Amino acid sequence: MTERIVGKPAPHFEMNFVDGEGEKFGKISLDDYKGKWLVMFFYPLDFTFVCPTEITGMNKRIKDFQDANAEVLGVSTDSEHSHKAWIHQAHDKGGLGKLDFPLASDMTQEVARNYGVLVEEDGIALRGLFIIDPEGIVRYAVVHDLNVGRSVDETLRVLHALKSGGLCPIDWSPGEETL
Repeated sequence: MTERIVGKPAPHFEMNFVDGEGEKFGKISLDDYKGKWLVMFFYPLDFTFVCPTEITGMNKRIKDFQDANAEVLGVSTDSEHSHKAWIHQAHDKGGLGKLDFPLASDMTQEVARNYGVLVEEDGIALRGLFIIDPEGIVRYAVVHDLNVGRSVDETLRVLHALKSGGLCPIDWSPGEETL
């Protein structure tokens, strides 16, 4: 059993990344998100089947995340160069196309390990998603098996619930009263 992460300071990270256009490389860290909400999601591998549905699904809703004052960061154990190639590959050949958020490289597997999503024997991450508040506290964590994609709608619902500051019952939606 892994140690509880929700309600605790997010494990620090610093990783290489490529921007969503697949053009600019750099370093990105948890410190870059101070004062902002962060939706950070891990996916197993570039050039696979379920992963692009999640990544492009998050990208289609980026305006909703931005309207909620949240940043999005995708992470896998692939290199930033692999991410770049995947962004540039044509959609009909399994590519991603331009994204409106960066993809980070956790080639050392340290970040996936620290967030409790590393499949050690395969060197890849499970589908872990974390919502980190502006003070750097993990407020939400969900981990899926490799073959099951996550719900962008549910991620946004939980983000809004966390930001509401109230007690949100089952199936609560933005605009509804809290308890």
